[in-house]
Amino acid sequence: MITAVHTLVYADDAQAARAFFRDVVGWPYVDAHGGWLIFKTGPSELGVHPTADAQSGESGTIGPHHEISLMCDDIEQTVAELRAKGAEFTRDIRDEGYGRTTMIKIPGAGEMMIYQPRHPPAYDL
Repeated sequence: MITAVHTLVYADDAQAARAFFRDVVGWPYVDAHGGWLIFKTGPSELGVHPTADAQSGESGTIGPHHEISLMCDDIEQTVAELRAKGAEFTRDIRDEGYGRTTMIKIPGAGEMMIYQPRHPPAYDL
């Protein structure tokens, strides 16, 4: 039986990314060995999106890929709390229809979406 989802973030500077999730995001962790931190990320859910372009309907125009989004209940409050801890955001909050989003900079690992969904969350089922 599947018991959890293990998410991987690849970073050019793994130590900086780990410190960010530990110190700024504040997730609890275990040290797997020698500073290799594994974080408890809390509840999760998984959605499957089509690769077809929504406008043209052409199959495969987006291409298969995977994406990680961090979910929150109140995006303004979450952004304010993370900014107070030194987090940087690469764009303002915007309405995407399915929810409200922004992009946070992960040191050494690019950007990640922060997302306040409109749909009922599945993680507490």
